[in-house]
Amino acid sequence: MSATAFISTTIPYVNAQPHLGHAFEYVQTDSFARHMMRQRDVFFLSGSDENSLKNVLAAQREGIETQQLVDRNVRYFERLIEALGIGVDHFIRTSVSAEHIAGATEIWKRLEARGDIYSKNYEGLYCVGCEQFYAPAELVDGKCPEHLTVPELISEQNLFFRLSRYAEPLLAELESGRMRVFPESRLNEVTSFIRSGLDDISISRSVQRARGWGIPVPDSDSQVMYVWIDALTNYVNALGWTRDTENYRRFWVDTDKRVHVMGKGVLRFHAVYWPAMLLSAGLPLPTEVVVHGYITSAGQKLSKSLGNAVDPMDLVERYGQDAVRYLLLADFSPFGDGDFSEERLVSRYNTDLAGGLGNLVSRITAMTVRYRDGALPASGALDTPETALVEQALTSTAESLSAMDRYDHREALARVWDLVRKANAYVDERAPWHLARSAEQGDTEAARSLDTVLHQTYLVVRRLGVLLRPFVPDASARILTALNEDPQLQEKDLSADPSGREIEKAPPLFPRLEVA
Repeated sequence: MSATAFISTTIPYVNAQPHLGHAFEYVQTDSFARHMMRQRDVFFLSGSDENSLKNVLAAQREGIETQQLVDRNVRYFERLIEALGIGVDHFIRTSVSAEHIAGATEIWKRLEARGDIYSKNYEGLYCVGCEQFYAPAELVDGKCPEHLTVPELISEQNLFFRLSRYAEPLLAELESGRMRVFPESRLNEVTSFIRSGLDDISISRSVQRARGWGIPVPDSDSQVMYVWIDALTNYVNALGWTRDTENYRRFWVDTDKRVHVMGKGVLRFHAVYWPAMLLSAGLPLPTEVVVHGYITSAGQKLSKSLGNAVDPMDLVERYGQDAVRYLLLADFSPFGDGDFSEERLVSRYNTDLAGGLGNLVSRITAMTVRYRDGALPASGALDTPETALVEQALTSTAESLSAMDRYDHREALARVWDLVRKANAYVDERAPWHLARSAEQGDTEAARSLDTVLHQTYLVVRRLGVLLRPFVPDASARILTALNEDPQLQEKDLSADPSGREIEKAPPLFPRLEVA
């Protein structure tokens, strides 16, 4: 049986339409999943977090039922996933999935059976936007650090999870490397948080404050599950863990790669609360937690509640999937914050895709048609320029794959573009148009050199088509199709000799853009 992997995005609230930050996480996780598919069978999960008070309040503002609101808004997220070419295997909806509700309920019962749930009165400062309590010291000028709103003072009788019991087991998982956090700075943040002392956490809300919305606490008429406690369980619920399904066995229990991708604002939930719940429930923990930063505008986080959200669907409709995916993966750090502008999107697309890669694909197809009637010639002996090109191809491949193993998509694309630039420089250096002119005058050595240039350039472009699949899958398929190759060509197939392959001149793969 082949190796397997599980990877997930977080499941966003659907109180409003998605913004560019959601698109970043979708595209980022999709690139990681496609990279893993080079060697593994992958289960890629996404979904929607529908049981939050934010959704209830949004529905009330519109004067509609909460279920009506989430049913409508979830379609915006599903359409964005489709528009961006995100290859999810399953999209779980927490308000309507019977599998999810059953799984969340069973995990609660396991926590209860371990003696890890108890009742007490609680008073604290609660941010509805984050759906979390904050200690006064965590506020910035008395406001939520994420949403810049004053939290609400809440006092009620809730059920609590004995998080404090799991400090040492969590540290053991993190320090042994059994659960890794990327980047290291986030690992340090998590271990520091745990060492500072873990307080037990509230895991239920009164039915009254939840407005009757949410998954009921087992054997209680007055409490519903706190939205994060129900939401976190989606990762195993989607695999059918309560029924011990084949998917659950293959992609959670028996795999050595269980990966969660998330923004830095929810790190604590995924690297502390969720693993502690799994320890209590007796289920395997995630093996890797990958934490990205925020996309900002003028230095401020993009947020629906802050009113500065950028509509990613609008960007895709105006500039195309390739432009949006490429900007997010090539321009933004996988781990830090980055500022967005449409001017930057258009500039990177025109420079790298249209001017660099598109020009290279156009050159090899047009020259093969013009100088060899569309039949790719065999290569002659390699001279110094060809040897340097081959070395760059191998180096770029190794370094790009290594960067993706470290979840660094920006570094991976930078190394791929080393090869794009080298290939274009190689064509300029070898000047096949001059070789063709000499060949027409009877220079057989020039004819052989021309064959070599065409063949070696073709090999590089074919390799680029394969290397780019995790990042711009549609463009990857178009490049390989332009070479008359299988659009699903794999790395293992790059050693095949393409001599004699019939090629037609490719249409412009990346028409230049202007800021709309």
